[in-house]
Amino acid sequence: MEEWKKDARREPVITDLDALVPKDHLLRKIDKVMDYDWLYERLDPYYCHDNGRPGTDPVVLIKMVLIQHLYGISSLRQTYQRIQDTLSYRWFLGYGLLEEIPHFATVSYAFCKRFPAELTEEIFAHILNKALNLRMVDPQMVFIDGTHIKANANKKKYQKERVAKTAKVYAEQLREEVNAEREKLGKKPIEEEDDDDPPPSGGTTERAVSKTDPESGMFVKGEHERQFAYEAHTACDRKGFVLGVEVTAGNVHDSVAWDALYGQVTKRFPKVEYVTMDAGYKTPWIAKKTVDDGRIPILPYTNHHYKDGTYKPWEYEYDPKEDSFICPHGGILRHTTTDKEGKRTYRSNTKHCKGCPFKAMCGANEKGQKLLTTHIWQEYLDLVEQLRRTEQGKEIYAKRKETIERVFADAKEKHAMRYTHHRGLARVTNWVRLKYAAMNLKKLAEWSWKSSFSPRFFHRIFARTPVFAA
Repeated sequence: MEEWKKDARREPVITDLDALVPKDHLLRKIDKVMDYDWLYERLDPYYCHDNGRPGTDPVVLIKMVLIQHLYGISSLRQTYQRIQDTLSYRWFLGYGLLEEIPHFATVSYAFCKRFPAELTEEIFAHILNKALNLRMVDPQMVFIDGTHIKANANKKKYQKERVAKTAKVYAEQLREEVNAEREKLGKKPIEEEDDDDPPPSGGTTERAVSKTDPESGMFVKGEHERQFAYEAHTACDRKGFVLGVEVTAGNVHDSVAWDALYGQVTKRFPKVEYVTMDAGYKTPWIAKKTVDDGRIPILPYTNHHYKDGTYKPWEYEYDPKEDSFICPHGGILRHTTTDKEGKRTYRSNTKHCKGCPFKAMCGANEKGQKLLTTHIWQEYLDLVEQLRRTEQGKEIYAKRKETIERVFADAKEKHAMRYTHHRGLARVTNWVRLKYAAMNLKKLAEWSWKSSFSPRFFHRIFARTPVFAA
């Protein structure tokens, strides 16, 4: 007993940290694939070397943030506490057992005030380029979806405000095509709205704006619960590498944020061939833009609700020569107008339909007139439907659960992306981008480690991509 008490009073022994960190530890794998010289060159102008106290090594601050996101630690404060007593973290930072770790406030200040705003994007791109150079990324097939992140805002503290609706990026192109059709129909062209004029009726909408974080957005979670959130619109390849992200308020629809994300990904990876999305992206513009760019959109079936005992839209035969529809009983619905939203309206002749015994089945109004609407870009949606029915289309869409949905599941379960402590769109965007950078880095390090032991590892990873039959 006395010997044990004597041993307990001994001074701590300073040991070699390198010998205590396992050879197959994740941070060892990351240290082998990462290089930091470019960071020193990039951040050198933001430090003064001949005046004042020496600054903290900027790479150490970046490594601390990487540790936070790699291990799903919810805040920098907790990361700082965990580094204090975790040997592998100290080894990764290059600090000994008794050396003082940089305070979490120093890390926060560096990313908020000292470092350039685009640094997180550059870190993300650097890691992604490394994976691309090692042929781990396969951008031929891209999967796009969005996930909500709970904002750091009280859902009960908000005020109602009327805000202008977001202008659509394709508004000018749509207006030109609509006016060309309206001219053929003898209709008055739709004039361009002046930005200096007050918004027309229906040009604004009422939204709940948080008093805590005004840049977040209210969205409905489940059936009844409402909360303020952000949404990370994300694109990944078929191996789960995140290729791009666009963060918006939680009340921005997926199709509105799609253009920025799609442009970001296709600019970086012009060889994208397949773009797989869920039903929220099934709009005429997205279908048209993807097809016109020479890419194949993969979208799911959308359920439409029709009254029982009525004719379905596909039961009407389209006559392209006359630009009209023919009902199942020979009635003709002529193209009468196209509105500013691009909707074509086809109307039947009241004299022909008023006494028709099947009037109830076609859904004609009290005057005996049947109305049928399609979009000016309807042919692109029809093409999407044809692609959806192919075996290859079904096979590619089924990969969503093991690609983009897996990315979201890992981000929330393993990397603490369910809730953000940050406020403001810019800070949340940087936070999400660093989280995805850490996820890509983890995959890059693990695969590089496996390939060093198994040269055939990548032959198993990269299978042949299915191709649509001609």
